[in-house]
Amino acid sequence: MTTATAKEARILVFGQTGQVANALKSLAGKNWFFASRADADLANAESVQKILSSQPWDAVINAAAHTAVDQAESEPELANAINGIAPGIMAQHCAAKNIPFIHVSTDYVFDGSKKTAYLESDPVCPVNVYGQSKLQGEQAIQKAGGRFVILRTSWVYAPEGKNFVKTMIRLAEREELKVVNDQNGAPTAAIDIARAINEIASKMLTDQNTESGIFNLTGSGETSWHGFANEIFKSMKARGMKTPTRVLAIPSSEYPVPAQRPLNSRLDNTKIKNAYGIVMPSWQDSLKECLDVIFATDQEQLRAQG
Repeated sequence: MTTATAKEARILVFGQTGQVANALKSLAGKNWFFASRADADLANAESVQKILSSQPWDAVINAAAHTAVDQAESEPELANAINGIAPGIMAQHCAAKNIPFIHVSTDYVFDGSKKTAYLESDPVCPVNVYGQSKLQGEQAIQKAGGRFVILRTSWVYAPEGKNFVKTMIRLAEREELKVVNDQNGAPTAAIDIARAINEIASKMLTDQNTESGIFNLTGSGETSWHGFANEIFKSMKARGMKTPTRVLAIPSSEYPVPAQRPLNSRLDNTKIKNAYGIVMPSWQDSLKECLDVIFATDQEQLRAQG
């Protein structure tokens, strides 16, 4: 089946409450189905296969994952089942049906030792269980073949859910805050990922010859977590809101966590621009859009209460 746009197609989206899945809902057509954990348990292969076979889908999008990076260190089997095995099952089904499959992956497949931005062709070497499980998923998708797009992204945030932006807003009342400054990457808004997925899906549905493979997809530009925090607080300050008096830059060694993080998470987006014409907004512009939504929602809630 060829369709004019993804909006008109029957698309199965794994993920219902995650940041990217939530963002996709604003772009979805009436025939899209967002599968919750109750609809499809990604840790159960039979459950995944059952929903894939439940009707003739035109495309499948996997926006679900085990994303608790530190927690994954203590539950590798669960992380591998959700991030590694399940995407392979999805890809096999899509390859057999000759329908597009779009999957969201991560910068954490790299060890972060490269001095410049990573290309899709660079050697992978994850340094934590989460990254290993996501790499397993990538490899299973590639093995399945078919028409697929794997999107490696980084530092995802949205107006809702647990993410760095929401955490910084919550901690803004403190006088002093310490934030890591030796990990560098690109904050990426979930809505920007969703818009790119929607565009890619539309092209894959109408053109059988679109390029399959792995593509980087992150906000344009780069920063550190410390720089990211300062940009959030700058925007809050401009709104007359309370922000920390001091935001101290610290090395990763002073902020120990169970899972090691790559120091360099910068990804080069050239390939997806050439293949699909997608140019991501600057991370600063997307952050402003997100903060506008967050604070507008807060004001609406205050008015509703008052």
